[in-house]
Amino acid sequence: MLSFGYPWLLLLLPLPWLLRAAAPPRRVTRAAVQTPFGDRLEAALGRVGGAPTHTSGGRDLLANSLLWLLVLAALARPQWIEPPVTKDLPTRDLLLLVDLSGSMQQEDFTDKAGKKVDRLTAVKQVLGDFLVRRQGDRVGLVVFGDAPYLQAPFSTDLQLDRRLLDECEVGMAGPRTALGDAIGLGVNLFDQSEAPAKTIIALTDGNDTKSRVPPVEAARVASQRDITVYTVAIGDPTTAGEDKLDVQTLKDVAAAADGEYFFAADRDGLEGIYDQLDKIETRKVETVSHRPRSELYYWPLAAALLLSLAFRALAAVRQRAAEPHPDPRGVVYVNALTGRLELAE
Repeated sequence: MLSFGYPWLLLLLPLPWLLRAAAPPRRVTRAAVQTPFGDRLEAALGRVGGAPTHTSGGRDLLANSLLWLLVLAALARPQWIEPPVTKDLPTRDLLLLVDLSGSMQQEDFTDKAGKKVDRLTAVKQVLGDFLVRRQGDRVGLVVFGDAPYLQAPFSTDLQLDRRLLDECEVGMAGPRTALGDAIGLGVNLFDQSEAPAKTIIALTDGNDTKSRVPPVEAARVASQRDITVYTVAIGDPTTAGEDKLDVQTLKDVAAAADGEYFFAADRDGLEGIYDQLDKIETRKVETVSHRPRSELYYWPLAAALLLSLAFRALAAVRQRAAEPHPDPRGVVYVNALTGRLELAE
């Protein structure tokens, strides 16, 4: 679509005619010599009956008008507006914390076919389905065992996040659980985030046995930075020993960071939790639109330059063609005897 950056300049189109009407050219009276052979003198100078033998006033007016129109069109800044280009900006950064401690290899969950699988396999399936529904969010992945590790940075490429999640294996981060350090790492990862909403979903099946930072303290820091933390517990709450599920700590973490605590004893319960989280942490996308503009001012400017050169060349040709070739007999001289002007025969 054609548009003008300064369309009001087109209102100046009649300006030259208005100036000419307001200030007509000044007439100059010149002295003239009357001769009895005036007709022959005018013919020798290329004029007939007191008028030029050729007239170019109409052509000059047309040329000047066209040049003024082209220059004015260039000054009005013509632009070609391209179709709009839209881009979706994520309004939420979502970080998933996944426990890879040794207890995640217990086979007390089932897959979609009802076959017995370990806890991590069930988590991969459920969390993977949750991931692909988060279109519009930037999602990151942190895995933790003895220490937390960044598996996938924040990205809108959810398929990449899912593939990196599928590559996780039990024990690859160590056999124990460092939930507090994982939350602390997550808080640091949000330092570069400009998203208005920041969320951490932490999944574990045990208690914190390795962290240098207590999970509740890390959750309080997250709350101070406007980060919401949800905790998801899976497995058997009656387990004793080092693999005991610390339900109270997970509840305290969620409460300290304005989130919620969830527990899933099986795959169906885990799916229900992530369905509920999907509704709580709704997906919002901010769409920005931009219409590229291509400047076109150089086209009328180039046309004006070429036309100006063409008109000047044409005028030079016309002038040369109209130059008189006087007959030597038509030369005016001064008679030495009489002191009068005479025309040579």
